[in-house]
Amino acid sequence: MNSDIEELKKKAEAAKSASHRMAFLSTEIKNNALHNISVDLKNKQDEILAANRRDYQLAESSGMDTAMLDRLMLNPARLEGMSKDVLSVAAIPDPVGEMFDVKTMANGMIIGRKRVPLGVIGAIYESRPNVTVDISILCLKSGNAVILRGGKETINSNRALVKMIQEAAYRAGIPEGSIQFIDNTDHALVEQLLKMNNYVDLIIPRGGAGLIKFVAETANMPVVTGGIGVCHTYVDKLADIKKALDIVYNAKVQRPTVCNALDSILVHQGIAQQYLPLMAKELNSANVELHCDERSLTILKLKGVSTMKLKPATPEDWGKEFLSLTAAVKVVASLDEALDHIQKYGSGHSEAIVTEDYSAGMRFLNEVDAACVYLNASTRFTDGGQFGLGAEVGVSTQKFHARGPLGLKELTTYKWIIFGSGQVRP
Repeated sequence: MNSDIEELKKKAEAAKSASHRMAFLSTEIKNNALHNISVDLKNKQDEILAANRRDYQLAESSGMDTAMLDRLMLNPARLEGMSKDVLSVAAIPDPVGEMFDVKTMANGMIIGRKRVPLGVIGAIYESRPNVTVDISILCLKSGNAVILRGGKETINSNRALVKMIQEAAYRAGIPEGSIQFIDNTDHALVEQLLKMNNYVDLIIPRGGAGLIKFVAETANMPVVTGGIGVCHTYVDKLADIKKALDIVYNAKVQRPTVCNALDSILVHQGIAQQYLPLMAKELNSANVELHCDERSLTILKLKGVSTMKLKPATPEDWGKEFLSLTAAVKVVASLDEALDHIQKYGSGHSEAIVTEDYSAGMRFLNEVDAACVYLNASTRFTDGGQFGLGAEVGVSTQKFHARGPLGLKELTTYKWIIFGSGQVRP
């Protein structure tokens, strides 16, 4: 075990050393590295997919659930999408070196803030090999070194991806040591990494509630937490029925295993009789199981909707992240009741209202306390790529230093730059 800890320490030291050189790299070198990675994702597709198949088969035979298997799986289409995301990040302006809030003081000094990298980012994540690429390219473009630690279920996929990323980046001129991978699934090494605040400047965990809680409670350095998405969509009494059907269906069905997928549907009593049967019919066509409160269940049964995918809701259904084709349904008497429900059960991730009432929409946008709040749109858009960030290292539900999808600028800080001409303080 001591040798494993020593190896981890060497990797952390190498990342810290490389981070000093990363901070001053030209945008051209960083973008060349990204272009290499984009190309190699396709050129080395066979090797990457073969490694992923080994992980998938082991996970499937161990009884991993469908939601986690979907997160784990890579295929040519997903690699193609990842390759395009890399180019999207390359096309985004480099935040490092940006000057902002520049002003001239009365004494003639010019004061401003300059955007700089954070240093070394530690990323601890589960089940999603695409995260290896997303975090690596965002850290690279923002001038940070990175230490990657994926889950044991993706060890083969991550080995192949990290090897490809390192080779592609280093031949473009990225300092060696700036992309580190903990190629050891021993959980004790995670705990060791979380104590290395003299090397690591920020930890970003991505995974289940257990992982995030453990990292937040154990780390000696700052942690950006989030990713747990208990997402609601409230269908107001003045909602457009077609919009509400499309938005709820997309938010629940398009990819149910991710953090921005819909979990709970709140429907105003003034539209429930009309809307709920249509909604249930559409969701049932996609095999969505609805856990209904007493009022919604009564309406659906009276309207003759098949009960095959309907169940009475239990108290545990409210505030639950399903990560599957399951949703909770509740009829509310007012916008106020919907707001109270979201305040009580939401996770601060993504919440939506469907309404044609401007006042109700503005109240919802203003009063809901979440990282992303939507009016007449699906919560599935809470994603760095969809927000124009190219990719993301995660979604923060904290209120500082960053909130929502974490892109390039969220991986930087700033320092004050002062230009003087001999001024001294009186």
